[in-house]
Amino acid sequence: MRARVSCFLAVSLLAGCAKYQARPLQPPRLERAYYERSLNDPALQHYVEANIGTTETKWPPRSIDLKTLTLISYYYSASLDVARAHLSAAEAGIQVARARINPGLNVSAGYDLNPDSHFDRGIGPFFTVETAGKRGYRILRAEAEAESALNTFAEASWQLRSSVRAAFFNHLLAAARFELVDHEVEVRREIVEIFERRLAVGEAPRPELDIYRVNLITADAALRRSRGEVTETRAALANAVGLPSDVLSTVTWTAPGFETPAQPEALPVSAVQRAGVLHRADVRRSLSDFAAADASLRLELARQYPDLVLSPAYEFQEAFARYMLNATLEPLALFHRNQGPIAVAVAQREEVAAKFEALQAKAIGELETALIRYRAAFEQWQEASELITVQRDREQAARRAMAAGEGDRLAVATARLETVTAARARLDALADVQTAMGALEDAMQQPLEDALTVPAVPRVGPRKGAPTQ
Repeated sequence: MRARVSCFLAVSLLAGCAKYQARPLQPPRLERAYYERSLNDPALQHYVEANIGTTETKWPPRSIDLKTLTLISYYYSASLDVARAHLSAAEAGIQVARARINPGLNVSAGYDLNPDSHFDRGIGPFFTVETAGKRGYRILRAEAEAESALNTFAEASWQLRSSVRAAFFNHLLAAARFELVDHEVEVRREIVEIFERRLAVGEAPRPELDIYRVNLITADAALRRSRGEVTETRAALANAVGLPSDVLSTVTWTAPGFETPAQPEALPVSAVQRAGVLHRADVRRSLSDFAAADASLRLELARQYPDLVLSPAYEFQEAFARYMLNATLEPLALFHRNQGPIAVAVAQREEVAAKFEALQAKAIGELETALIRYRAAFEQWQEASELITVQRDREQAARRAMAAGEGDRLAVATARLETVTAARARLDALADVQTAMGALEDAMQQPLEDALTVPAVPRVGPRKGAPTQ
């Protein structure tokens, strides 16, 4: 009977054990899966439509904006998968911290050579009772670490959105720059043709024609560089989104506020400033790290006090049974009273506190600097916009003069070239504005335009069956 009970107990303990499941990495298969990614994935369509409520009847949509691109990057991002895995591990740590210390079991058996003796046997379970709230402090630390991991996940999602925004606007700027350089080449080619005709009839010197030819050659070289920048920025955008570079080659883009940046006064900066910087994920993460460090210190302080180990026992010796209750205190902190680990925990808490203060000061400085930079860039863009307006008026005046017989093609072409030059200056100013806008959003870690607000990121990867928002 006793043997059956022992076997039943052993089988029950083994049946509850987790089993190993192999999950080997297969780099060739992962590489193929990456190159098979596309916008035609039905699961991607469902994920994007569930988050933005698109009314497109055809997928992929005819044009893609920053919000859609960001959602696509959330769907495919490997960096978010890493952050999700870190979060899952931290949340599993809470389960570990909540677990109580398992009991143990001592079993003994013996035989005395005395003929009058009997077979001796004994059994004694033991139970550990934690004191001074150690389990509660472990749980508190694990919960703070999980909160820190959650904020790390939020920080990773913002960094992904920021990189997608930067790559998106870099591509738009490169495409706009290519169009302007292409127009410049067209105008310079027309000017060269005018001077060639004048040279043929003796109305223009050859050195002047050579100067315009050199300018045309330089513009042609700039056009080739600009075409390469368009291809390069499109590949960088695809990489930021998590797609092969050729997937976006036929996509058209929409960016309603690209060429009309918002007035500094229209941005919700003051509201964010009043709220402080606690909405930033990295600041919240630093606060969670401090809470975890504080819990670690409290745990080390509690470890000065020994745990209580209760050991009830049963022994059968010499045909008599004995029942005992043993109690043990362990470990007894007689020599150092856990002072070393306590000192380390105190120092680590001070380090985390110093890091938080430094991060908070940095965040405040970034916000103020980014706001000043955006205002300055916006003023320069306004001046460039006024300049191009004046230059377009001059071009129209040159056209009217030619139509009235008071001007010629060269004057019109020269005015067109000056308009292109002014447009390039305005585009450079626009690039500064968009860069400053990105820096301002990064300082706040939130979009500043309602049209670009992105839903929260699923904590489980949508490619792995996560519920959509």
